[in-house]
Parts: sequence; C-alpha cells; structure tokens
Amino acid sequence: MAQVEQTVKDMKDTGARNNQTMELTTTRSNVASELLRELVAHLRQNRTQLREEWVTRISETRLLTAMTKDEIFAEATSVYDSYVEALETGTFEALQAYARNLSERIIPRGVETHEVVGIVLLLRDVLARSLFAKYQTDFKKLNRILDAYEPAANRIANTVAVGFVQERERVIRQQQEAIRELSTPVLQVRERLLILPIIGVIDPQRARQLTEQLLRGIRTNRAKVVVIDITGVAAMDATVANHLVQTVEASRLLGANVIVTGLSPEIAQTLVTIGIDLGKMNTVGDLQGGIEQAERLLGYKVATLAEPS
Repeated sequence: MAQVEQTVKDMKDTGARNNQTMELTTTRSNVASELLRELVAHLRQNRTQLREEWVTRISETRLLTAMTKDEIFAEATSVYDSYVEALETGTFEALQAYARNLSERIIPRGVETHEVVGIVLLLRDVLARSLFAKYQTDFKKLNRILDAYEPAANRIANTVAVGFVQERERVIRQQQEAIRELSTPVLQVRERLLILPIIGVIDPQRARQLTEQLLRGIRTNRAKVVVIDITGVAAMDATVANHLVQTVEASRLLGANVIVTGLSPEIAQTLVTIGIDLGKMNTVGDLQGGIEQAERLLGYKVATLAEPS
C-alpha cells in the first residue's frame, strides 16, 4: 500500500513539473514574441536610415558589382521589407518566393552565391548594431532582444542562401541540357531521313540523352532511315558501345533503319571485344557513303556526277 501511495505521489510530482515546464516554455515564447514585435517596430521606424547604411556597406565591400547603384538600392529595399516581414510573422514562404525571384533576375547578371550570402549577413550585422545602439543602457534587455533576433536572422540568411543555390543549380542544369542538345543535333536532310553527327566524348549520361533525342526525332519526323556518324568520336568504352547497339535496336523497333558511319579502328575493336553481332549493325565507311546508301533505301536514285574532261 505504501508503495502504491509513493508511486501516485511521484506521478503527481512529475505532472506538476511538466506543467511548470510547459508554463515556463509558454512564458518564454510570449516574451520572445513581445521582444520581436518591439524589434520589428524599431526596424520599421528606422527603415530609411538602416537601409541606406546597408547599401553603403554593400558598396564598400564591393558586392553586387554587376548591378548598378539604382538596381542595388531597389533590391535592397525589397530584401529589407521581406526580411522585416519574416521577423514579424515567423513565416518564410514569402521570403523564399522573393529569394527565388531575385535569383532568377540576378544570376544571369553574373552575381555569385557568396555575394548574396554576403549582403544578407551584412544586413543582419547592420540591424544588430542598431540594436546595440538602442539598448546599450539596458544590457539585460539587449541580451533578451538578441536572443530573440539571432535565431530568426540566421534562419532568414539560410533561407535566402538555399533559395539562391537551388536556383543557380537549376540554371546550371538547364545550361548543361542546352549544351548537350547542341552537341547532339538530330538533323533532317530529306523527308524520312535523319542524320545524327556525334562529336566528342560520349559518357553514359550523354549516350542516354542521345538515344532519347534520336527516338523522339524518329517519331516526330516519321523517319525511315537514320545515319549515325561517329567520325568525331575517338573512342568509347564497352558501356557506351552497348548503348549504341541498343539505340540501333530501339530505332529499328520504331521502324527506322540505322546506318552507322565513321567507325574508328579503336571503336570497331571495342565492338568486337564485347561480342556485338556486327551482322545486326549496318556500317558504312564514311558519312557520304552512308547518305548515299540511305537514299537508296528510301528509293532515291543516286547519280554520280561525271568528272569534267
């Protein structure tokens, strides 16, 4: 019986401590909210002065040099207002959206990641200095204000930095995709005849993209014959060679005959080494010969020009 009573007492004590902890947490949260409201009011009241000081610091540290002074001032105004709004509301969706929009506009101008992170950290420091100046005679309140401000400010800096990096990565992926498309053009030279000239190194990723582009071109142009010219490819490993064979097979399934031209001795040796059935691959020595054979397959009459006497 005594043990049961002691257990009940311990549970009551634990419950009381939990309640006290919850009350303390709630109290601290309310205090932090009040301090942030006071902080936001201060930042809004001194908006013009703080924004101008920030722009001056940006210029002194030679950040955003790809932008004009007017552009920097306009962006600084928007960033400042978004910054204060995030502090006030505790939500970061609007700031994230603005960071992505800003990144879209300034990345093409050549602005680097460290510059964006740098200006946000400069703003954080400018505002912190303003708080020191305001509360320098009340050290305890200054500490409470900074305790409320610093976590929010750091999260804002992270939000802007991550948004910029993500946008930059997206732009880089788009540029890489455009470069790959330019490096593997599918050209229509006649009705139902496509040529795919390949130049440079073929890695597995480029090989996959090459196949996708070719199959899409066959379907779009209802091609019957495709000439793949690899004169400009010095070598390829077994994986890419296998992929080339699979591309030929996939094209055949879509109803297109494939002629491969320009095989180097090294590539031919690779195809033999990995055991490719060369009987399934139609190869011609050079591009001109490949086009002539393709035209014969399509029913065109190939005429040979007589040499001048």
